[in-house]
Amino acid sequence: MKKALDSNKIAQIGIIVRDIEKTSQAYADFFGIEKPKAVWTDGYEKAETVYKEKPSNARAQLAFFDMGSVQLELIQPNEEPSTWKEYLDTHGEGVQHIAFITDKMKERVDAMQSEGISLIQKGEYTGGRYAYMDTTEDLKVIFELLENDK
Repeated sequence: MKKALDSNKIAQIGIIVRDIEKTSQAYADFFGIEKPKAVWTDGYEKAETVYKEKPSNARAQLAFFDMGSVQLELIQPNEEPSTWKEYLDTHGEGVQHIAFITDKMKERVDAMQSEGISLIQKGEYTGGRYAYMDTTEDLKVIFELLENDK
């Protein structure tokens, strides 16, 4: 596989959970920090979520812990089809993805797809966009690309 990313700096680790309030409190207690407020992702109208090439009303509650150079993201999915729900149903709770920042999303997704790495899910968020790439066969975890608007 050729170099597919423009950065090897990990920005985020995504952890799928069943109960975001309980798990957020456990992290806050463990690290002795304030529990962040969980927020819902936008619906399809704004997020334009596409999962396995089909539009999806996938949403999730997210809680972010800034841990120095890496952010921990807790994700509690709704019942709609998504990579988050699939992971929870298949593997249970745990680390689902590692995220990297890019400023060339389309180019990076195209490069990874040309190497046989499929796009699992993509969408928009306030201030940017994301793409989950299926790197599990070789790298044992999903890679997420994040592109923030300038």
